[in-house]
Amino acid sequence: MSLESVKAFFAEKAPDVQVIELETSTATVTEAANAHNVEPAQIAKTLSLKLGQDVILLVARGDARLDNRKFKDQFQNKPRMLDFDSVLEATGHPVGGVCPFGVADHLKIYCDISLQAFDEVLPAAGAVNSAVRINPHRLAELTNAIWVDVCQ
Repeated sequence: MSLESVKAFFAEKAPDVQVIELETSTATVTEAANAHNVEPAQIAKTLSLKLGQDVILLVARGDARLDNRKFKDQFQNKPRMLDFDSVLEATGHPVGGVCPFGVADHLKIYCDISLQAFDEVLPAAGAVNSAVRINPHRLAELTNAIWVDVCQ
């Protein structure tokens, strides 16, 4: 998977969306915001979480923090981040490049409403130096994501 699966995803579902590849790392919210000249909040970070026996992906604005109470109310479970090694195995993307694009169909994807503050967000694109610029509603539509309110 990774970068190539993301490119294939967009080639099939949204050929107008271009994957941006940079020479510099965009693996953290701060690095990505600096590289793309945007505020950290506009970076759409994708969290890989364990929910019972399942893995889910949650996309939220870059400066958002999970709210444990809201998360538990929404999912009837505490949020548990995947460990470093499990992220690649579960998503096909490396830590720092995890995104909701080009992942296995069984992964459920959720978008936190915090993304709706922006007309355009920048999620990673399967590699630690890649991203796309996309409207958050289109991101949710393309990935069949469910909107939730689980961040502070």
